[in-house]
Amino acid sequence: MERKPEFLRNVGLIAHAGSGKTSLAEAILFNGKSTSRLGKVDDNTSNMDFEPEEIARKITISTAIHHAEWKKHTINIIDTPGDDNFLSDTKQSLQAADSVVVVVDATGGVKVGTEKVWAFADELGLPRVIFINKLDRERADFFKTLEDIANTFEKRITPLFLPIGAESDFAGLVDLIRMKAYTFSKDGSGKFETGDIPADMSGQVEEWREKMIENIVEADDTLMEKYLEGEELSAQDIENTLLKGIKSEVVIPVVCGSALLNIGVPQLMTLMVQGLPSPLERPPKKGKKPGTDEAIERPPSSEAPFSSLVFKTVADPFAGKLTILRVFSGTLKSDSTVYNPIKDTKEKFGQLFIMEGKKQQPIEEAGPGDIVAIAKLKETQTGDTLCAEDDPIVFEPVEPLPAVISYAVEAKVKGSEDKVFTSLAKLLEEDPTLRLERDQATSEIILSGTGQIHLEATCDKLKRKFGVEVNLKAVKVPYRETIKKPVQKVIYRHKKQTGGRGQFAEVHFDVTPLDRGTGFEFEEALVGMNVPRNFVPAVEKGIQEALQTGILAGYPVVDLKVRFFDGKSHEVDSSEMAFKIAASMCLKKALQEANPTLLEPIMKMEITVPEEVMGDVIGDLNGRRGRVLGMESKGKYQIIKAQAPMAEILQYALDLNSMTGGRGTFTMEFSHYEEVPAQLAEKVIAAAKEEK
Repeated sequence: MERKPEFLRNVGLIAHAGSGKTSLAEAILFNGKSTSRLGKVDDNTSNMDFEPEEIARKITISTAIHHAEWKKHTINIIDTPGDDNFLSDTKQSLQAADSVVVVVDATGGVKVGTEKVWAFADELGLPRVIFINKLDRERADFFKTLEDIANTFEKRITPLFLPIGAESDFAGLVDLIRMKAYTFSKDGSGKFETGDIPADMSGQVEEWREKMIENIVEADDTLMEKYLEGEELSAQDIENTLLKGIKSEVVIPVVCGSALLNIGVPQLMTLMVQGLPSPLERPPKKGKKPGTDEAIERPPSSEAPFSSLVFKTVADPFAGKLTILRVFSGTLKSDSTVYNPIKDTKEKFGQLFIMEGKKQQPIEEAGPGDIVAIAKLKETQTGDTLCAEDDPIVFEPVEPLPAVISYAVEAKVKGSEDKVFTSLAKLLEEDPTLRLERDQATSEIILSGTGQIHLEATCDKLKRKFGVEVNLKAVKVPYRETIKKPVQKVIYRHKKQTGGRGQFAEVHFDVTPLDRGTGFEFEEALVGMNVPRNFVPAVEKGIQEALQTGILAGYPVVDLKVRFFDGKSHEVDSSEMAFKIAASMCLKKALQEANPTLLEPIMKMEITVPEEVMGDVIGDLNGRRGRVLGMESKGKYQIIKAQAPMAEILQYALDLNSMTGGRGTFTMEFSHYEEVPAQLAEKVIAAAKEEK
């Protein structure tokens, strides 16, 4: 069937982990006849959670995309992760959506993850529908959940349906617009019978229908006047205004049901195709002219120049790399060339695909709103724009969430470090939130991510896709050493006389401490001819090498100046080697006399927490030798600006999670070095000696 943009709906499913997004996706696929049976997460038959890491943990780790046909429309389902560790993927993937369904678990209400993904939808300006799920479960409470949603999000939350029965007696829905009852068979088939509203619900139905109409008429002034003058509104009027209100985000409709039993899902799908916007109803996509700040935009028309955004990359060891993009304007055909303005290169490709869970289906061309995959692009990465070369545009991708926890990655097989590094680099293409760096000071491979499970799942994937096994270890803190007092006229003579040619060199140094963060300075201040000038580079080299390992705990030495002002040489026995050794030993001698001390890295932090736990978080920071520098409030949250020693916050992500029930977030970056308090310095020095 030909896919026209007006019949397309790109819908992201978003929620806190475990609310039932993937089960809802499975019910939609089944009702739309994309699958022949209802896939289930719990018995590993899901079409959307297919990576082994997802099956093992029973959570979505990576966004999956599939589509279903419904009432002559195509719904592209973007099933996103809800677990905190993988929310960055959710945020990236929502760039491909035109609207979202927010799934809320009726047994748990609004959770922190719900608030986070709701904020993503706000940031991207996506109209939304709420689906209250799991009404068949014990302790499910529709009205309590509804109140929770209304209190948290302060929008016009408007139920269009009420549940019939509760918990194990949950049997169907009452439609408040059409004033009908739908009773479902509980076999997961999604079949229902239409009948009259149960008599014992009539009072409740009247009350909620009144509230619903009050909210809906807000979207249309003429209808509002009619309503206020007491005129009877037709079901058609109410429905048309509702659909207008959803698209303008004046009304946020609520549908209820059970994804596992496929109750309420057909009604949700009908609302998706009628009430959520097609790609043509979204505002033009804003971008910039490459290399300039000139704003340009692309209307969602197939006549406009081709433009698209890469929102996801999948690294497949067999198929190579799959680049997944959302087309915003123009047409893209198989076997053609696209332009990447960020990398300033042309990319040739063969077949276009649409994603069907873990499978791909080849297609000939794609237009506005289509979500397609291309294999084996060489340069293109997540966040890049692909467009027409003769009329280029650059779209600004969303910022990935910051990495908050780091581990050192150690190869299980000695000597395979390079393979570890290159294989991890491939996973970075797939997951832009991962950070990979080699610490020059400790020569460790450092992997950073958005949480413990994020990094563990990355290591599982590394083993499965590339056959590389690694251990995660705590990161070494890159301490430094420095001196506190100047020493004058330090003299060292290197002399060796053993048959044949000897070695002779003598150097005279002044060594002084410098300001924090200055590094190392070398001053050549020789007068007279005691030392031939051709030995000066050897002296500097000897000092540089000696600075690599300090005398306290073997950490690099920083922030000092060496003035080389005199020395002695021998015309036969002096050599570059002799001067290099003399310089190195002279510096070590000077360090011992110059009151050496240990420095530690201090991190700058911004911690966002709910107001009620702020006291605990600040108390905890003080216990970590942290300093609070200031605070500002943002809605229900407080932002604490602070500094703390790196050694005290290596596992801060895990501790903040438990202090705030998962609602706290933070970012941190290196700020400066400071002296380690004496009693702690002793411990660090002892540990370093023990390791040697």
